[in-house]
Amino acid sequence: MAEDQFIRFLAAWALVHETADEGWKAAVARGAGQETGSMGAGPEAFVDGLSAMVAEEKERLKASLAAGEVEPAGSKAGLESKLDDLLFEVGELRGRLESMQTTLDAVLAEAAESGEK
Repeated sequence: MAEDQFIRFLAAWALVHETADEGWKAAVARGAGQETGSMGAGPEAFVDGLSAMVAEEKERLKASLAAGEVEPAGSKAGLESKLDDLLFEVGELRGRLESMQTTLDAVLAEAAESGEK
């Protein structure tokens, strides 16, 4: 590939990204102007509203990172806490299932004894 072709390729790539960026900015602006609940008005309204929501979250993330917060919300520490809670709940369910199994075994044993008499 000749140097001028490579530069032209990079220029085309930059143009695509610039166009996408302008489209993104326009969707964010339209979405920010929407009334609450208007995302159901059709595909364009949904994309605009979603773009505005993503842009707001992006700004919060930038502020969080700029403030030196190492782990943003939903990070590994938050996930570990949720996994611990889930493990506890699964343990509770296991205990209840074992208790139910013991009760069921006792009922079946009693029924078997009653049937033998």
